[in-house]
Amino acid sequence: MDGYEFYCQMDPVFYDRLTSAALRGSDYARTTGPAPDGWLRHTTDTWVYYAPAAADLPPAQGWKIHVSARQEDAVRALDLVWDHCVARRIAFKHLRGAPALLAQNSKTADRASSGKFITVYPRDEAELEVALKELDELLDGIEGPYVLSDLRYGTGPLHVRYGAFAERRCLDERGERVLALENGEGELVPDVRGVAFSVPPWIRLPAFLEPHLEARNAVTVTGLPYEIENVVQFSNGGGVYFGHDRDGRRVILKEARPHAGLDAMGRDAVARSRHERDVLRRLAGLEAVPELVDHFVLGGHEFLVTEFIDGEPLQRMLVNRYPLSTARPEPAALAEYTAWACEILPKVEQAVAALHARGVVFGDLHPENVLVTAEGRPVLIDFEVASLAADDARPALAHPAFLAPADRSGVEADRYALACLVLGLFAPQVTISLPLDPGKAARLAALIIETFPVPPRLIEDALEVLTATSGRDALRAAAPTALDRVAREGAAAWPELRGELHRAILASATPERDDRLFPGDVAQFRGGGAVNIATGAAGVLLALYETGAGRFPRYEDWLLERALRPGIGPGLYDGVIGVAHVLDRLGRRDDALELAARCLEGDCRDLGLSLYSGLSGLALGLLGLGLTDPARELVRACAERIGGPADVPEISGGEHPRAGLMHGSSGVALLFLHAYELDGDTALLDLARDALAQDLRRCRRGPDGSLQVDQGWRRLPYLEEGSAGIVPVLSRYLAHRDDPELAESLAGLRAVAGARFFVQPGLFNGRAGLIAALPPGDPDLPDLVAGLRWHALVHDGATAFPGDRLLRLSMDFATGTAGVLFALGHALGAAPCFLPLTQPPGTADRKHPAAPPFDPPTGGAA
Repeated sequence: MDGYEFYCQMDPVFYDRLTSAALRGSDYARTTGPAPDGWLRHTTDTWVYYAPAAADLPPAQGWKIHVSARQEDAVRALDLVWDHCVARRIAFKHLRGAPALLAQNSKTADRASSGKFITVYPRDEAELEVALKELDELLDGIEGPYVLSDLRYGTGPLHVRYGAFAERRCLDERGERVLALENGEGELVPDVRGVAFSVPPWIRLPAFLEPHLEARNAVTVTGLPYEIENVVQFSNGGGVYFGHDRDGRRVILKEARPHAGLDAMGRDAVARSRHERDVLRRLAGLEAVPELVDHFVLGGHEFLVTEFIDGEPLQRMLVNRYPLSTARPEPAALAEYTAWACEILPKVEQAVAALHARGVVFGDLHPENVLVTAEGRPVLIDFEVASLAADDARPALAHPAFLAPADRSGVEADRYALACLVLGLFAPQVTISLPLDPGKAARLAALIIETFPVPPRLIEDALEVLTATSGRDALRAAAPTALDRVAREGAAAWPELRGELHRAILASATPERDDRLFPGDVAQFRGGGAVNIATGAAGVLLALYETGAGRFPRYEDWLLERALRPGIGPGLYDGVIGVAHVLDRLGRRDDALELAARCLEGDCRDLGLSLYSGLSGLALGLLGLGLTDPARELVRACAERIGGPADVPEISGGEHPRAGLMHGSSGVALLFLHAYELDGDTALLDLARDALAQDLRRCRRGPDGSLQVDQGWRRLPYLEEGSAGIVPVLSRYLAHRDDPELAESLAGLRAVAGARFFVQPGLFNGRAGLIAALPPGDPDLPDLVAGLRWHALVHDGATAFPGDRLLRLSMDFATGTAGVLFALGHALGAAPCFLPLTQPPGTADRKHPAAPPFDPPTGGAA
C-alpha cells in the first residue's frame, strides 16, 4: 500500500493521499455507516479498525485470520465477517473501499501483504478454531487471492499466520526499528512478514491446522514435464522462471496467480496469461516473438511456457554501456554508445512493425521487454497487455516512462513508446516526467543533441511523435531556462534560478491542510513525515532560510504545533530533534529546547545507531543545541555498540548491509568527530576511524576508478546510502589526522562526482546529493549543476524537480525541489549551505541574509 502509484491517483502534479472526500463515493457501506454500539472505530487512508470494549481486547500477538476477496465478492464477504465478529466481539479491520482493494491486489502491490482484505484477531487458539470453522461455512463460494505469507485454511478465502496484533517495535539486524513479537524468553524480536508461511520457533502449530499444512505441502512441481532451474523475477501476479523440458530444451515458465496482479481494467494475472497465450498463437512464426510451448495449471496457478531466448535485456545493455554514468566519459565513449543506440533502435521499430502487420499492438514496450540476441536480433517479450489493432485500445498496464497520453491509443500508443525509447536510450527514465511539463520533451531533445553525437533527425522525428508537432520547430521554440543560464554563466545567474525555486516551493504551500504543508514524497503521509527534515515542512523551511528566502512565521507555527503532537520519533532527519535543529536555526530557541526536552523523555535504548533516525542523529542534534551532558551519554552508548573496524555493527548487518551517511557507520563517525572536537579525546577520533572503515569495507572500485558502496546487486554513489555521503565525514576526519590510506579512499569516493548522469535529481538519492557533498569550488561542481537540466521541469512558470520515481513533482528536502535548492545554494551561494551539523570544523555558522524580496503567494509569509 506504500506503492508510489497509489499516491498518483489524487493529483496529476504531486504525490497525495486519497482524501476521505475522494474516497467517500467508493467506500463500502460498512465504512460510511455507524459503528456498532459499544465498539470503537478508527479510519485511516486505507483501513478501518474495529475493537470492542477494553475488557474484550485481543492480546498483543497471536494467530490472526486474513480474509481475501475479489472485487465482486468484497461487499458480501465484508458483511458476513462484520456480522460474525460483532456478534462474538472479536476485533477486526478491513480495507475501506474498492480503490484500496484494487491497490492491495494490483500487479505492483507488495507480495507479502497482497490479498489481505479483512484481518480478524481471535483472543486465543480456541476462538481461532471456532472462527475459522464458522467463517469457512459462511464464506463458501467467495474467492480471493492466496495470501502468500499465510497458511490457507481449506480451499476458500481464509488464511492464518502468527504475528503481532499490537504495534510494538524492536531493532532488526540492520538496526532498523521494525514491527516486533515477544519470543519465548520475553524478548522483542522482528515480526518477519515474508512471502512464505512460517511459524516462529517458539510457537507450536495448532493441531487443527496440521491437515491444512499437509495439503499445502502436497502441491509440488514433481511430475511436471518441466524442471524449474531458477527465478527470473517475482511480481504480485506471479513469478517468471528459467527451466527446461525432458529433452533438455530451455524454456521460460511464467506463473499467474488467480485474483492477484490486477491491472487498471480489473483483470487478474490468470486472465492476462490466457490472453497472452492467445496473442502468441496469433503471432506464431515471427522472428521477433518467442514461440509458445505450453499452458497448464498447477495448484490453481496457471503457467505459460515459451521458448527460451538466449538474449540480454536491452535495459541491462543500456546500463552496462551508458557512458554518462562513468566518471568523465571521453568523446569516443559517447560516439561508440551513440552508434550502438542508432543501430538497435531501427531494429526494435521493425520488430514492433511486424506485430502491427499481424494486427497486434504490443502495448508495453520498454527496455526490459526487449531481449537482444548475440546476433543483434531484438525479441519482444511479455504480451499480457497486447491488444488487437482494430480495437484501438489503451494498455491496462504500462511502464510509466513509455505510457502514451490519453489522446493516443492502439498503434499510436506503440509509436509513442518507440519515440520515448529513442529519448530514453540517451536519457534513461527521464521520459517518466514528460506529462508534468509540456515543454520538457523539446528541452530534453535539445540536451541529448548537445551531449551525444546523435543524428539530429533521429531525435527530431521522435520529438515530432511525442509533441504531435514538427520536431524541428519544437526544438527551435524551446526557450532557455534559468537553469540553462546557470549552466552557462555559473553563480552570476544564481539569483534568478534561486528566485524561481523559491516561488515554486512557496506556491505549493497548503497551510490550510493538517496533514502536510509542502507536497513531497509519499513518506510524508506516515509517522512524522509531514514535519521532519527529510520529507516534511522542517526541511523545506531550512532550505528556504539557508538560501536567503527569509522566514515564514506562519509556516513555522504550523510546523511547531504538529511537531509537539505525540507519535513522532526523536530522529534527526525523520523526527523531533531535527525539527528542533531547524527552529533553532530560525531563531526560535525556546521552541527548539522544548522539543529537545521531549526527545529526552522517552527511552532511547530501542533506537538504532543511524544518523537518519537513531542515536547518533539524536546526539548530534543535542550537541547542536548545546545540550552536551545528555549528548555525551548517547555518545558513550554509540561507542559501546559500534564495534571495531573488523566487526559488523548492528546497523550494517544482513545480506545487503547498509553503508553511508544516513543509515551506515559514517553517520556515527560524524558524531564521534563532533564529540572529539568538543572534548579532545583522541579515543573518539579512533572510534570515528573504525566507523569509517566499516563503511569503506563495503565499497568497491568500478572500472572508472570510482569507489562506490556495493550492496551486492548494485553500487550506490548517493548521499543517503552511498559513497557521496561518506565524503564530508571522511574529509572532516582527515582535517584532524593525516591518514594516507583514507586519503586515497577519499579520492576514489569523490571520483563518482565525475559521472554526468544520475537517474534522479534529489538530495538524498540523486544528483543534488553529490553537489552538496563536495566542497565549494570543487572542479566537478559546474558539470554536476549543469546536469540538473536532465530533470528540471517548468511548473507555473518556475523551475521545479520531480521526486523519487519521477512520477510527480516534489518540494521536499530529501527527494525534491527544496533539496536541489539547498544543494545549489551550497555550490553557488555566497555563504555555502551545509547539511545539518556537517559544516567543516572552523567554518563560521553564520545566519544567511535574505534574498531580494518578492511577493509571497497568498497564505505565505506572515
